[in-house]
Amino acid sequence: MTQLNSVTGPIDTSELGFTLMHEHVMVAASGLYDYYPDLLGDNREERAIDCLKKAKAGGIDTMVDATTFDLGRNAPMLQRVSEASGVKIINTTGWWLDVPRFLNSVSANQMAREFIKDIEEGFRGTDVKAGIIKCAADRDGVTPDLEVMARAAARTQVATGLPMMVHSFPTGQVARRQIKIFKEEGVDLTRVKIDHCNDTTDTEYLKWILDQGCFLGLDRYPGALVSPHMRTVTLKRLMDDGYGDRLCPAHDCICLHIMKERPDGTMPEVHQFQEQNPDQFLYMHNHVIPDLKGMGVTDAQIHGLFVDNPKRFFEGG
Repeated sequence: MTQLNSVTGPIDTSELGFTLMHEHVMVAASGLYDYYPDLLGDNREERAIDCLKKAKAGGIDTMVDATTFDLGRNAPMLQRVSEASGVKIINTTGWWLDVPRFLNSVSANQMAREFIKDIEEGFRGTDVKAGIIKCAADRDGVTPDLEVMARAAARTQVATGLPMMVHSFPTGQVARRQIKIFKEEGVDLTRVKIDHCNDTTDTEYLKWILDQGCFLGLDRYPGALVSPHMRTVTLKRLMDDGYGDRLCPAHDCICLHIMKERPDGTMPEVHQFQEQNPDQFLYMHNHVIPDLKGMGVTDAQIHGLFVDNPKRFFEGG
């Protein structure tokens, strides 16, 4: 058993329970929750608490909140939502895709020092500590700015031993370059989870990632590029090929997001991502797990995907 940082304090891996490994309580922009909160709609915090209470009642014990600074992380809000809902939340340091020009020429070592402070001291002005590290690259590949962040995240992993979650672009096989960087930096690849991998059905590429030692985040449901059913077919194929102990299904669901005014000046009742997935964090229970069971997956295997695998990932196995 291993202790890790949740937003309400240290927890043991034995307490994780049913865990979704890539979700978002909120996605916005850095500082927006404090300075332009009305863009998130009315009753923001109450809506987030209600959303997670429903998740808890539906069987979700823990979620990894993948919202970095540039995606608008608000650690005190996450802490309050976790306490009020009963869902344990593990938040991340690191960086997503939005690297501002003012950070051009900042070194990987500089950023790593900041990320390490998030883990060891807490996000500035709070007692909330990061429990995982994130970096990202997308359809443009690992750009120079994103390479700095990737190397900073990698150096943070080596220094702290914490695991990494990696936003990737599977249709461009971007993880090949990301993993090369991690190897150069001395990262233990068994502590790396390459995410958004069910945006492709190319199991040969996905098995290559797994063969490097990484975990796989099959964490876009219902998603857009691939049908939900084919995402689950891909998951089942990987299980059948013997990789079931390193697969982590999740949604990449967003609870709070910008509410965008319609052309006629009226406001929608829910944001665009909730329209696409009204089940929110329970899509897995309502659709994916029944689909898996229809394919012959056992309760023990499902327990492995959502309980054993997250625990093993955080414990370093």
